[in-house]
Parts: sequence; structure tokens; C-alpha cells
Amino acid sequence: MTHRTPRDPAVRGAKRPAGSRFARRTRGRSSGSAAPKPPRTTKPPRTTTTRRRRTIRLAQGPFRLWSSFCVVAFVLSLFAARLIQLQGIDENDYAALAAEKGAQTITLEAPRAPIYDRNGVKLAETVDAAKLVADPTYTHNHATQIAAILHRRIGTDYLDLVSLLRTPNTRYVELARHLSPATANAAVAQLNRLGLPGVYADHDTLRVYPAGDVAANLVGFVGVDDQGLSGVEASFDKSLQGRNGSATYQVENGQILPLAGSTVVQPKEGTGVRLTIDQDLQFLAQRRLAEAVKGAGADSGVAIVMDARTSQVLAMADYPTFNSNDPFASSKHDWGSRALDDAYEPGSVEKVLTFGSLIDAGYVTPTTKVVVPPQLQVDGHYIHDYFSHGTLHLTAAGVVALSSNLGMVRAASHMPNSQLYGYLKKFGLGTAPNVGLGGVASGSLAKPSTWPQIQRDNIDFGQGVSVNALQMAAAVGAVANGGEYVTPSLVEGSVSSNGQFTPAPAPARHRVISATAAHDVARMMETVVGPDGTAPQVAIPGYQVAGKTGTAQRANSTCGCYDGSLTVSFAGFAPADNPRFVVYVVIQNPRVAGAGGGVTAGPVFHDLMINALQKYGVPPTTGRHQPLLPVYW
Repeated sequence: MTHRTPRDPAVRGAKRPAGSRFARRTRGRSSGSAAPKPPRTTKPPRTTTTRRRRTIRLAQGPFRLWSSFCVVAFVLSLFAARLIQLQGIDENDYAALAAEKGAQTITLEAPRAPIYDRNGVKLAETVDAAKLVADPTYTHNHATQIAAILHRRIGTDYLDLVSLLRTPNTRYVELARHLSPATANAAVAQLNRLGLPGVYADHDTLRVYPAGDVAANLVGFVGVDDQGLSGVEASFDKSLQGRNGSATYQVENGQILPLAGSTVVQPKEGTGVRLTIDQDLQFLAQRRLAEAVKGAGADSGVAIVMDARTSQVLAMADYPTFNSNDPFASSKHDWGSRALDDAYEPGSVEKVLTFGSLIDAGYVTPTTKVVVPPQLQVDGHYIHDYFSHGTLHLTAAGVVALSSNLGMVRAASHMPNSQLYGYLKKFGLGTAPNVGLGGVASGSLAKPSTWPQIQRDNIDFGQGVSVNALQMAAAVGAVANGGEYVTPSLVEGSVSSNGQFTPAPAPARHRVISATAAHDVARMMETVVGPDGTAPQVAIPGYQVAGKTGTAQRANSTCGCYDGSLTVSFAGFAPADNPRFVVYVVIQNPRVAGAGGGVTAGPVFHDLMINALQKYGVPPTTGRHQPLLPVYW
């Protein structure tokens, strides 16, 4: 039943209950007063009760939303406070606590920086690989089974593996490194199938040499710990390595659980090295040299291609060589660079330096007449030429063309020992070239006060003094460079991790002989590849070529004597009128009959020079060729 208030129009005029308060008021008014007036509106007024209910109903939505927001914000603030406590305020305390509960701190190795050739081609680089690691708390009881499987799969030493798998008081040991990801994952999968837990694959790096044996004797290689063991890898080891980082992890059954970010120190990549080597020329030099050494039945050989203007080494080949990806498959005697490490007597290539000194000092000219006897006796020893002859009448140029030892001794007889010594020192003999690598041989050049006459005469034509191949190439390069010696270089500069190149300091240079003397010697060297010279087969059509053959007796350190074996060589530059490249080839102990500098080393010079001239677009000699200097008088 609906209850209506007394003021409701629907009940006006109705009889009110007797005795009610409302009735009493009505009776008092009805005795003499007019009927009550109707209300001013037909809409029922809002009562206090109705207004209160609607106010409460309108406020319920926003209130509940605000309350929920406050609760969520409070809960989130608790999580944030805990996170700050773990990763910020108490980072050291929690790292220490984590360590007590089995966390391990491991090294994050910095990527070893690349080694480049002069054109930015990578000769050595670091790629992603994998390593096998173990949690000894899981592998201890099954160490022999796991070790046997891994030994068969990856060749790791069985006993070493057993020891590592049983290492006490740790949950992280490295079993094998530098594996391909496929190899590591396959090994782990096999162990898991056999129910042998605790071994898993982790990220690692691997040093690789994309070109294999190309420039291996110069680039070198690294050991299992990525430390450089030879070549550039060893000499620049510290800068190539960079700076290692570290990370603390919780290791649980093969799962690595990182702790607070503050426990990770990121590694920094090392600084790369850009060499002066041209990979294409290097490849050709190695292949062509190998053919020559094998064809001559020789022990070894060296071939160098150098920029005549800057003395930058564009190729430096050794044979025998090795593959930097697998160095231990070759003899350790083949790891180093013979071009830098081995000292030998250069033979008649030395005549280029001696005549340069004589002409510069004013003792001879290219056309000076020299009477050459069949032999000379000096201090009880006999000096001969490589060919038998009677008395010859040669010009100084003819002495070079025919490579006469006797003619060289006669032409140099008026130069004092100390003066010749001073010139040879300026040509770089007796001093190891500073190319930034360790173990470079300095050769030997005794003090002139110690020279007996026979040694002095031998030095004139390249015996009694020793050099390494790079020394001799740089000395001939001084003649090609107009008489100015430039220290040879193998390193062009450094390359940062972001690719920024910083050039190496400019090499030292100094004048040895005058430009006029250098020009005269170059013209004398042209006669060597002429029709009357010792190496006409080395001539290159369209180009003037200056060259010099060398054949020297090899000293035997065991007996302290010459044992009959030979060092044969050929050095030269082209174009002779405007030199661009110097090439020097040395072959040790050829065993075929008739081996000599012209027929054994000369063809290698020829092929390497043509390739260098073509690759770098050096045009043929365009000027009018001067006639060759006279050989006889």
C-alpha cells in the first residue's frame, strides 16, 4: 500500500483520524475560518529523505574508482621500493649474499678487434661461437661418463674433463671453448638424452682468418685463451684484446639467472690494426713464390712488394707458410716471418749500394773503365767471378750488368773502409727496421776498424755482411726513391670499434745519396735486364726495369764455413725512369743445376711486378727510352 503525505493533493478533503494532531488543527480552523488554500504547484516537493538518498547514490562511482586507484598505487610503491633496495641501495650486500648462495662471477670477454689489409679487407676477425660449461654439483657423480662422451665428440682431453667436472665449491666451470654452436648444442643434446645433466652451451667467440694462409706469417695467430702468440696478433695483443667485463649469475641446473644489473660490467672491444698489405698482391706473391721454391728444390723463400715512394710493404710472402686457422698442423719453424727474422748474406744485390756510395762520393761514374782480372788473391784467399774469364774491360755499368765481383772490388778500391761503412749504415744495414713488430733481425755489419782486407773486399759485393730481406728491399728502395731512405712500414694505422681510422706516425726518412747518384745507379741496373745482362728474361715490355741479380754463398753456423749451398735473389724497381714499386725475391738453397738469381728468382720478380703495375694502373713508360749504358770499353 502506498503511503501519501498529508500535503499530497490526492488526499485533500479526506477525513482525518480523530484525535490526531492534524485533526485538532483542522477543527480549530474550520469553526470560523476559510477553507485551506491549495498548494502553488502540482509537483510534489522534494523531501529531505529523497534528497539524501540521491546525493549518496551520485557519489558512489567516483569514490570507488578513487579508492581502487589508491590501493593499486600503494601496492606498486611497495614493489618499487623493493626493486630500488635490491638494485640500488643494497647492490653490494645482495651481490655478496647471492655469492654465498651459489652465484658465480664470470668474465665477459671483450671482442678481439679485427686486423685489416690496406683496403679494409679483414685478415683476422672474431665471430660468434659457443663453449661448453658445467655445474659440478650435477656432473660430479657422472664425470667419467660425461668426459668419455665429450672426448669422443670434441676431442677434449679425457682426464682434464673428469677433473673439471668434479671441481669442488663451484657451480660454473668451462669445459671447452671456441666451438661451433652446432657442435656444442649437439653435445649437450646427447648428454640430456642419456640423462646426464649439468652440461650446457654458453656464448663464446672464435678468432678466424678468412683468407687462411694469406699473410699468416705476418698476421700470426692466437692461443686457446685468445692471447696473441705470433705476428701482429702478438705484437698488438694488448690493444687488440680490449677490456674484459664481468657478470654475476645464479646458476641453477644449467640455467643462468642474472642478478641485479649493477653486477654486470660490459666489455669493451679492442682497437683494430690496418696493415699496409694488399691482400690480392699478397695472395699472388705467396702462390708464385711457392711455385719457385718447389721448382728449384729449395728450402725456403721470401718475396716482398714495396711502394717505392713510401716504403709501405704491399706484400711480404714466406714459403713454407701455415694456415692461421690451424697453426699447429704446421711446423713451428714456419710460424715466423723469414723476411724479418732470418739474416743471410745478400750477395751481388749489395753492389747496388756499393756503387751508389761510390758515385755519390765521386769515385766513379757509370762509364768509368774497369780492368777486371781473371782472379784476385787477397790475404791468402782467392776471389773469383761466378763465370770463368780472362781479363775483361768493363765499364762500371758493365760490372753491374755482368755482376762481376772482381770488377766491384777494383772499382771500390779507393774508398776508405769508414766511408763505405757510413754509407751502408745510412742504407739501413746493421740496424733492425722499426716496423712495430718484435723479433726483427738486425743483421750484422761489423765496425770498419775490424775489417781485414778480405772482409772489406767481400763486403763490396755482398759477402761478410748479413741482412734480413726487408732491410735489403728498403735499401734498394732508397735508390728507387731518388736517394732518400724511408723506413719500411707494415702498419698503416689503427681502427676504433666505431670504424674511425687513425693513421700511424709518418716513417722516418733521410737522404743517403744524391738524386743524381740514384739516377745513375738506376740506369746501370737497367743493363742487367738488357741483352748483355744476367737477367734479360726479366724485362717487361713497355716498361723500363732496373734490376740486380744476387748469388751468395751460405754460411753454415755448425762448421763456421761456407758449405757450398747458395742464396739466390733478384731485386729491382719499375718503371725505372719514375719508380713506383720495388720487388725483392730471395730463395734459399736451390738444388737444381744452374740455379741463380736471374733464372730462379728473376721470373718471380717479373710476375709480381707486372701484377702490381697493372693492379695500380701504372702506365707504360711514355718517354723516349734512353739507350742502355755501354757494358764494355
